[in-house]
Parts: sequence; structure tokens; C-alpha cells
Amino acid sequence: MNNTPKSSFKHILTAAFIAVLATFSVSAFAEETAEHHETKTETKFDAGKMIIEHISDAHDWHILGEGEHAVSLPLPVILYSNRGFDCFLSNKFEHGHAAYNGYKLEEQHVVAVNEAGEVDEEATASIIDISITKNVATLLFSVTCLLWIFLSVANAYKRNPNKTPSGMQSFVEPLIIFIRDEVAKPSIGKKYEKFVPYLLTVFFLILFNNLLGLIPIMPGGANLSGNIAFTMVLALITFVITTINGTKHYWHHVFAMPGVPKAVLIILTPIEILGVFLKPFVLMIRLFANMTAGHIIALSFFAMIFIFGEMSAGAGLGVSVVSVAFTVFMGLLELLVAFLQAYVFTLLSAMYFGSALEEGHH
Repeated sequence: MNNTPKSSFKHILTAAFIAVLATFSVSAFAEETAEHHETKTETKFDAGKMIIEHISDAHDWHILGEGEHAVSLPLPVILYSNRGFDCFLSNKFEHGHAAYNGYKLEEQHVVAVNEAGEVDEEATASIIDISITKNVATLLFSVTCLLWIFLSVANAYKRNPNKTPSGMQSFVEPLIIFIRDEVAKPSIGKKYEKFVPYLLTVFFLILFNNLLGLIPIMPGGANLSGNIAFTMVLALITFVITTINGTKHYWHHVFAMPGVPKAVLIILTPIEILGVFLKPFVLMIRLFANMTAGHIIALSFFAMIFIFGEMSAGAGLGVSVVSVAFTVFMGLLELLVAFLQAYVFTLLSAMYFGSALEEGHH
């Protein structure tokens, strides 16, 4: 009974923090969208283009402003083409308004240009872009933060092995135990221990980047977990681990399911083989689609303000109240989705590992 007031106070603080975070995110998104609209006053507002620009990768890390007056952190541009290697900062492009060293930025894609400033299609086709883009920088930042967090927690356990966890330990330990006891053990079985490090890595990596993507300003603002390349690599790793650890029973079940007539196997075996590749594909699409959809919905609500505002100032003002309210709700829902998608990806990966390790029942 004595702990009830303290517990209630903690819940109130947590709710207040979430509300402040959601409101802050909404305000920042609204300001950024408004800045984008102010630079387009001479032409009709293009909601689709604005949304794509905000969820796509970029060669700089946007801070505020739009167009030539935008303030951003330039990132390294690293190119290899028939001209050789080139390395320079993205501010040389002046936000896509200038060419540098025979290259130009068009819709966040580097293209080769000739002396007249025209795109050289042949030279552009030979470009291999290995630049440190916003998504790559975000990945490096998140990995650095996760290493710092877990190394700090590991050192704290070494220093105080028999003491109750405190600080960061008290936040991380329940999540680790949850993944181990509620995801890995039931899904994989007695050989679960060798897969726990990967499951923990993928869970915290997705969770951290999902939460980071909800913060619209540096060091957030990147849609990393909504990038198809990021989700594809994680799904591919799960696929490789599943394939390597597949038992004889697993592969026999795929190519010739026991107890099924041979005539039926002609139809069933291709379906089972297709399923082996569809599983990681579903992992990739699920995470990509869910995280991208959240950003698109939030930006769509803000776009409605300016779409109706072009009709009349009163319509824009009236819609803004509804748009901001829905976006605050979406911001709170996205916090839940951030945890849920990390959990689902980890759980499905564990289930795939468990099915690959399953032995035949006699």
C-alpha cells in the first residue's frame, strides 16, 4: 500500500513524458512542413512530393529551413565511376542547386554532368555511390549508442554482481529476460541459447531506430527502419541463420513432406520451397511497411492543412485543429508500434529458427 502513491506518480510522469514527446514531434513536423510550403508559394502545394522528400534518404542531415536557405549537416559523398574515386562533403552541391567536380544532386541521387551542366547518362550509369547518407549516419549513431549502453550495463554487472540492478540496468534487464524467456525458449526449444545474442541484437537495433525515427530533429529524423534496404539485410540474416541450422528433418519436410502421396508432392513441394523464401520476404515487408506508413500518415495530416489553406485561410485553420489532434494520437500509437514491430520481427525470427531445428517425432 505504501508503494501505491509512488507507482501512481511514476505512471503520471511516464504519461506526461509521452505526451510532451508526441507534442514536440508534432510541432517539429508542423514547422518543417510549413517551411516547405512557404518555399512553394508560387506553385501549387505538392503533398506527395513533400512526403516522399521527408521519408526518403538524403546526402545531408536536415536541421531546419528549406531550399537554398536550409540549415543541414553535410555528410561525406563517396563516389566511384569511370572518372575514379571522388570524396567530398555534400554541401558542395548547395542542396542540389550547384554542380561540383562533374557531379550534381538531383532528387537526392548523384548524377554526372558535362561542362554545360547537362546530365551525362553514360557517366551516370557508371557511378557507384557508397556515400555516408542520413540513413547510414543514423545506423552508425544507433550502433554506437547501443554499444555504449550495453557495455556500460555489462561493466556495471561486473562491478556489482550481487546487487539489485539500477539505472540503465533496471530498464534493459527486463527486456533481455523477456526476449530470452518469452520469445527464444518457447519458440526455439532447448538449443535456444546460441540464438539469443542475435535475437537481442535485432530486437534492440529495431526498437532503438524505431524510437529514433519518431524524433523529427537531429539525431533523429531518419526513416531508417522504414528503409527497404535496412529491413532486407535483417531479413536476409534471419534467412541465412535458418538455412544453415536446418536439420535433416526440416529439409525433408520441405522437399518431400512425410506421409503425403507422391502425386500431391508435385504441387506441395514447390509451395514449400517458395515458403522458405517467402518467410524472410514477409519479415522485410512487414517492418518496412508499418514504419513507413506511420510517417506517411502523420505528414498526410499536416499536408491537409496546406491543401485546405490554399482554398481559404478559414478552411486551413479549421482543418489544422483536427489534423494536429489526429497526429498527436498517431504519435502515441507510433510509440506502441515501435515496440510491437521490434517484438514481431524478433518473434518470427525465433519461430523460423525453431522450425529449422525441429526434430522428427517418432
